[in-house]
Amino acid sequence: MSTLTTNQTKWKGYEKAAFRFFFIYFVLQALPLDWKYFGNLFRIQWGSLSFGDIFYISRYTPQFVSGSTTPGTWGIGTLADWALLAGIALIGAIVWSLSDKKSENYNKLYYWLRVILRYRLAIGIIAYGFIKFFPMQSPLPSISNLNTSYGDFNRWKLFSLSLGIVPGYESFLGLVEIIVGLLLLFRKTTTFGAVIILIFTGNVFISNIAYDGGEALYALYLISIALILTAYDALRIYNLVALRKPTAPNTVKISLSGQWRASRLVLKSLFIFFFVFLYGYKTYAAYHYDIYQYPKAKGLAGAAGLYNVSDFRINSKQLPYSQTDTNRWNDVVFEKWNTISIGSLKRFKADTSVTEEISRNNDDRKYELDGTTGRAYYSYVADTVKHVLLLKNRNSNYKADQFSLNYARSANGTIVLKGVDHNRDSVYAQLDKVNKKYLLQEAKQGRSKALKL
Repeated sequence: MSTLTTNQTKWKGYEKAAFRFFFIYFVLQALPLDWKYFGNLFRIQWGSLSFGDIFYISRYTPQFVSGSTTPGTWGIGTLADWALLAGIALIGAIVWSLSDKKSENYNKLYYWLRVILRYRLAIGIIAYGFIKFFPMQSPLPSISNLNTSYGDFNRWKLFSLSLGIVPGYESFLGLVEIIVGLLLLFRKTTTFGAVIILIFTGNVFISNIAYDGGEALYALYLISIALILTAYDALRIYNLVALRKPTAPNTVKISLSGQWRASRLVLKSLFIFFFVFLYGYKTYAAYHYDIYQYPKAKGLAGAAGLYNVSDFRINSKQLPYSQTDTNRWNDVVFEKWNTISIGSLKRFKADTSVTEEISRNNDDRKYELDGTTGRAYYSYVADTVKHVLLLKNRNSNYKADQFSLNYARSANGTIVLKGVDHNRDSVYAQLDKVNKKYLLQEAKQGRSKALKL
């Protein structure tokens, strides 16, 4: 192994001091040194590896202080982690400065730091790129979401729904992230890719702050890496573009030979296969067979749709339509999957997750109810022989809300539900199916004809 460089300039003292700090800090940030991360690796079922497993592998951030066992959870603890790493880097830089008085520059170490950060940033960007390219991060709204008042959503859910209704645009955003991530895998296109990330992920950072999202710190983490990669050529780009001065590239290239060269090619090929081709294929398969935001379990056959509650009784007392009664059900939605949502005037404490979570467990797939207060969401198990629905409130704030209802279906689509709710009150509801058309779906037919709703 040899180093070929066209710039052997002696670094200034402050440049060497700054490099020592940032080298230690970003190596600690990028390389997986946290035992919790390896604990999650050991829990992966490698025989049935899913795209979600690869997604979490790619989303590593150190969690020495935060103590979360879920990879990719950010908050005040994350800032404490960063402060701890900065303290370690400062101490390490001081010790390094005292012990190394002879080095004129750190070109070789700078090269390897860029290699580490290039690949770390690439997998972080590509991981989010594929779940946008195959539009799953913000899927199409559920029937319940389409029948929830605008004001009953929080800002982050409104942002996600707004992106979900334009899957073509979401796919475009994902394609940009994938292409930029691929640019980072090659030394000659790294700066170009890093500059795009500063703009693109900078917008993600601002969006998370403006819409109360939960991934602002992770976006900032990726931005900090992109800044380091951009800084390598920033002054030369300024001289060339702004000052129009002749500028020579600062080329530092590590020349590998023999088994080192072969090992590099093998490792890079495996890296690209795992984080690009395998992850891309598994994401594609999930998009077609199991969109992770919604439960996979199927609902009652032929029942999906919106139902108006024409007759509602509690303890045999009929409750008419009312603008003030919070006990009366106004409408009920059966989703294609095993979720029933009940619309009423009652408001619920929102069950909100503002970070991207991928789960195989149906109970943990809560996108449909996250960030909304206007409906009660229940998962259910249908006994089609006894005609009984076993309901369980999906909101973690209402775990005790579980009950069963008998159901009867008629040929015209009417469903009658009756039973005893979790308050031990008898409930009777007649549900009349509404053949409702939605502008979002009708508009897909084009604008050459008038829209009829």
